[in-house]
Amino acid sequence: MEAAPASHPADETRTYQARVAVIARYWRGWWRNVVLESVDQEEVIARRREEAYISARYLFMLAMSAGIAVLGLLLSSPAVVIGAMLIAPLMGPIIGAGFALAIGDYGWLQKSVYALAAGTLLAIALTALVVFLSPLQTVTPEIAARTRPNLFDLGVAVFSALAGAYSMIRGREGTIVGVAIATALMPPLAVVGFGIATLNWTVFSGALLLFVTNLMTIALVATIMARIYGFSARLSGRQTRLQTIIIVVVFVALAIPLFLSLRQIVWETNAARQIRTSVMEGFGSDARLSQIDFDLESKPITVDATVLTPELHPAAKQKGETTLEGLLGEQVDFRLTQYRVGTTEQAEQAQLAAAQAREEQAKDERLDALARDLALVAGVAPDDVTLDRENRRAIVRAVPLAGANVQTFQQLERRIAAQYPDWTIAVQPPQLPLPEIAFADGAPTPAGRQALSTLVWAAQRTGAPVYLQGGDPETRQVAAGILADSGVSAGLAVGGPVMRARWGTAP
Repeated sequence: MEAAPASHPADETRTYQARVAVIARYWRGWWRNVVLESVDQEEVIARRREEAYISARYLFMLAMSAGIAVLGLLLSSPAVVIGAMLIAPLMGPIIGAGFALAIGDYGWLQKSVYALAAGTLLAIALTALVVFLSPLQTVTPEIAARTRPNLFDLGVAVFSALAGAYSMIRGREGTIVGVAIATALMPPLAVVGFGIATLNWTVFSGALLLFVTNLMTIALVATIMARIYGFSARLSGRQTRLQTIIIVVVFVALAIPLFLSLRQIVWETNAARQIRTSVMEGFGSDARLSQIDFDLESKPITVDATVLTPELHPAAKQKGETTLEGLLGEQVDFRLTQYRVGTTEQAEQAQLAAAQAREEQAKDERLDALARDLALVAGVAPDDVTLDRENRRAIVRAVPLAGANVQTFQQLERRIAAQYPDWTIAVQPPQLPLPEIAFADGAPTPAGRQALSTLVWAAQRTGAPVYLQGGDPETRQVAAGILADSGVSAGLAVGGPVMRARWGTAP
């Protein structure tokens, strides 16, 4: 009986390669005949062109989105910021630029870039103007969250762009709402405007990097998706290779600073943990860490700690500083304060006392912040703000400010009250002209009701008499009755056809 001939490794390799080639041809054929044939490229391109150019609607919606975004950021309101994301029209020209690159239509690409440049400059200019005129220019948590982009933000942009491009190619554009929220194109632009208005380079540069990351990622991923779905008929092989090289280079260029930012965030997180651990290494189990503050941005790094311990350790400061410098790899200025307590119970009592002292300090700092905020909106010095600690009431008499009317001070009071809900806030406005009170069919219009609400607020805050002048006698009586229901007594005077409210005695 003859033995079967042994198989040769080269034959097995050729057989494996042949099978792989057959599978690859099958999937290429399936993709070409089933997937690509189901995509109406002309219709997709036509829809993308419509949304990629400058128009009056595009500029208006972009301006509205920018205004909503910057106000949401100043108020630190995530809901308002999300609303700005939803109406921002920037996704159209960005995706359009990606498709234009894929098919080699450089006229379309040029117009998309013009739309992006015009929209970007308009959004930055408008948000910078709003922040410059705003009395509140604090870096809120919503603003700070968009100043330190990292590699994870690039990942979010990639996955979001894949979803957005797929939804546009396959005709499932409802998905684009989620993409708009995930990539958040408008809020970083608003933060760029904030950085310019406040001359804050850290905020400006961080937000600009996040915006550029999202913009470039969406455009390039859209190009890749369009190429995968066959939108590249006009490109030669050389152009295709050049595009691929450019896309890879851009992604690498974006990834490098984002990776460095992520590494810095990780280092800071680990450093904070190591600092807390190292400070207590020189003490026994009965010691307690009462307070610790550190600044990783300073040169040298500063660490200030307070420890409650039954036994003082003179060498603890030097030992802790040496340990921290070895762990952090940088020079450390370690300041250690030790309080000696006799027993664990005494240590706990001392720690409680220290905590109470910190709580009182925090309350004082909060009161100082309240006084500063009220002084800012009222145009006075913090010392002119009256703070009643016992009754938790704050009062300030405002002075006239450029461009501000009575309604402005009412809105500013509401904003401060929202930030300090446990306090009663009262901003006494200056006696500026009061609003007109519009009536229709014998009843106040919505604007008229708002004017009456403002009049009630101003009269209650100032205690000054008010008069209703003008309009017909019936509507004056109706308006006076509405004011009386709110506890405000108003005099009546004859005047012109439009009812106006005035301070002081009857004319």
